[in-house]
Amino acid sequence: MFRRTRRVALISAIAATAVILSACTGTPSPESTSPGKPDPDATLQVGLVLEPTNLDIRHTSGAAIEQILIDNIYEGLVSRTQDNEIVERLASSYEVSPDGLTYTFTLNDGVTFHSGAALTSADVVASYEAVRTDATLQGNAEFAAVTSITAPDASTVQIVLSQPNQNFLFALTGPAGLVFQSGDTTDLKTAENGTGPFTLKRWNKGSTITFTRNDAYWGDPAGVAEVEFQYIPDFTAGVNTALDGGVQVLTAVDPNLVSQFDGTDFTLTTGRTTDKATLAFNNKKAPLDDVRVREALRLAIDHEALVEAVGAGTTLYGPIPELDPGYEDLSDVVSYDPEKAKALLAEAGQEDLELTLTIPSFYGTTVPKVLISDFAKVGVTLDVDSVEFPAWLEDVYTNHDYDLSFVLHVEPRDFGNFANPDYYFGYDNAEVQGLYTKALAEVDPDKSAELLAQAARLVSEDHAADWLYNGATITAVAPQVSGFPEDSINSRINLAGVTVAGDAK
Repeated sequence: MFRRTRRVALISAIAATAVILSACTGTPSPESTSPGKPDPDATLQVGLVLEPTNLDIRHTSGAAIEQILIDNIYEGLVSRTQDNEIVERLASSYEVSPDGLTYTFTLNDGVTFHSGAALTSADVVASYEAVRTDATLQGNAEFAAVTSITAPDASTVQIVLSQPNQNFLFALTGPAGLVFQSGDTTDLKTAENGTGPFTLKRWNKGSTITFTRNDAYWGDPAGVAEVEFQYIPDFTAGVNTALDGGVQVLTAVDPNLVSQFDGTDFTLTTGRTTDKATLAFNNKKAPLDDVRVREALRLAIDHEALVEAVGAGTTLYGPIPELDPGYEDLSDVVSYDPEKAKALLAEAGQEDLELTLTIPSFYGTTVPKVLISDFAKVGVTLDVDSVEFPAWLEDVYTNHDYDLSFVLHVEPRDFGNFANPDYYFGYDNAEVQGLYTKALAEVDPDKSAELLAQAARLVSEDHAADWLYNGATITAVAPQVSGFPEDSINSRINLAGVTVAGDAK
C-alpha cells in the first residue's frame, strides 16, 4: 500500500477494509427456500461499505474503485485470480524472454470497447505509453523500467524493460495494465468506455452504482442482467438490509454481527486477503530506534487473543501474507512472553515507558483496547490518539511524527515498503534492500520468492513492525446466488460468473 502517491487513493485503499466492531442481536429464521435455475434476467444486489469518490480509475486509485471496475468494466492484457495468480485476459497468450526483458502479448480476437470500436494493439500501446510518460496516471512508477512499447502488428504488443522486474507482469493486473480506447474523450469521472462484461447504467452518488450486462461482450456473457452495488457504511444497517432482502450479498460483515445470520438461509464465507494489520514502529525515533524495545513490544502482545477479539483473521508474524510470493510462517521469530519483554525493557532502560498509538478513528476500539491491556502488563503505558484520516496522513505518513501507528496495509506485493528507508516506517537495512533488489531482478519466480522470504525474515528479526494479524473478509451470500468470489474481494470482485436463481420453494 502507498506505492501510489495521491492521498485520495490512500484513503480509499485503507478505509475499504476498516471494520468497526459493534454489538449484535438475534433475528428470526425465515421460511426455508431452495433456489431454482439461474435467471439470466436477474439483478444481483451487493452491499459494499466504501463508495468511490469518482470513477476515473486512471487518476484515482484505491480499493473502492478497483473493487468494482477492474474485470467488470475495464480489462487489461492480464488479470489475476482470487489466489493472486496471473491469468490472460485481453491477451490470449503472452511470452517473457529468457532474460526477463521482453514481454510479447497476443490479443484475443473480436474485442470491442463499449463504444463499439474494435480493440487493436494501437489502443494498448497508447494506453501504456500514457502510463509510462504521465506521472499523474496510476501505475506510472511500475513502468519506470519500460524502455519501449510497440505493436508489430494489429494483434501483437511488445514491451521491453531496461532491467528485469519480477513484479511487472503482476503490475499489469492492476490499474497500470488497463486498456483504454485511443483518443477517447469520455469523462471517466462519471462515465466509462471499457471492454468488460458490464457497462455502467447509472450512479446515484451516496447510494448505488448499477452495471448492466454488455451483450456485445467478446467473451462469455455475464450471468446476470444487472448488478446493483449498494453502499452501506454502517455495518449494523448492512446486516439489517440483507436480512430484509435488500441485498443478496453483503460484504465486509462485522465479525461481531455474524450471529444475526444464525438460523437464516444466508451462507457466510470467510475469504483470505493480503490485508496486513500493521502496528508500525517509528524506527528512527527514540526509544523505538532500539531493537530491544521493539522486540519487547512484540513479545508483550498476545496475538492469538487479539485475533479472537477482532473476530476474523489469522496470526501473522512477518510482512508477507500467505497469498503473496515469499510467504513463510515466521511464528518462530517471536512469541507471547511478557516476562522476557519486561527484561528487555529493563535492559534498554525503559521500565516506565509511555508511548502514543496514532490510529485512524474508523478502525474502532478493539485493537487499541487489547494493546493497552497487553502493554500495561509489561509496564508500558499506551495512550491512544484516534484521529481523522487526513490528520493521520499528515502526521504519520507525511511527517513521520508518531510513536506507534495502526492501519491495514491491504495491497498485495507491497514488501518494498520495508526496503524503502524514506517510508513512514523509517526502517533502513541495506541487506534487506539488497535482497529485495535481487528478488525483483530475478527471472525465476521461485528463486525470487526465496529471496523475498530471506528479506522478510530479516525484517521480522529486526522487529521493524508488528503484524497483528492477516485480515479476513466475511461475506453473507443468499442461497439463490452462486459463484460469488470469496477471496481477495476487498480489492476486486469479478462478477461475470455470478448467477442468481429464480424463485422456487
